[in-house]
Amino acid sequence: MEDLATRLCWKLVNKEGYIAIWQKPLNNTCYVSRDEGIQPPLCDANDDPDDVWYVPLKACITQLPENGFGRNLTKWPERLHISPDRLEVAPVDAYVAKKELFVAEQNYNRFLVESYWHGLGWKRQHFRNVMDMRAGFGGFATALVDLRVDCWVMNVVPVSGPNTLPVIYDRGLIGVVHDWCEPFDTYPRTYDLLHASGLFSIEEKRCNIADILLEMDRIMRPGAHAYIRDTRAVIAKIEVVAKAIGWRTRTFDTEEGPYASRKVLGCEKM
Repeated sequence: MEDLATRLCWKLVNKEGYIAIWQKPLNNTCYVSRDEGIQPPLCDANDDPDDVWYVPLKACITQLPENGFGRNLTKWPERLHISPDRLEVAPVDAYVAKKELFVAEQNYNRFLVESYWHGLGWKRQHFRNVMDMRAGFGGFATALVDLRVDCWVMNVVPVSGPNTLPVIYDRGLIGVVHDWCEPFDTYPRTYDLLHASGLFSIEEKRCNIADILLEMDRIMRPGAHAYIRDTRAVIAKIEVVAKAIGWRTRTFDTEEGPYASRKVLGCEKM
């Protein structure tokens, strides 16, 4: 192990008994100074380390970005609210600057969570394991942290949208990339709360809504809740399937009022 760690340019920070702590380098100096032919090799320059879905594993070392992205991070919890450097290279199509989009998403999610907290009775519920099924920059999870909700959030970035996972990690949050047309890799009855904003109107073009709802049912605990925010037409389709599964459902107006194009569907697994 020590030989491999040395070849990986890891630095031994501390060792006690059978426990060792290693530190990854902060720059590429060690990587480029290794002897020729040493294993594992450096990855090709054209390899994209952020390309994570259906990409075979390679036994190579990815060099650190020369611009320092992913390294120059603010300390927790301030980093939650400061746009990270890697936001600038996030593959997001927007009519406004990415930093403005970052702030707008955060403000929107703060309003959203506060309305759920006070208006939909989240304050009276006790949930610990939470999933945001279309996480964006992680604004939903950040809003829960700001409200001091005692929970952890799995931020899921769908493959059908831009890969914002590096931004989520740099904010100090956790997450994964996932294709919602496939099963989610977790145990049954794992989550207390699932949140899906605008997910189904995108994924229904790729796969059957019922398949996604059945997967949600698999990973929800008995008594768990799902809150789905989407267009009226999509919500109507979802509610039919949700009732067939055996969920208790209730439709709510959004902040735009009763005649808005979007609704919120609250579901409880029985």
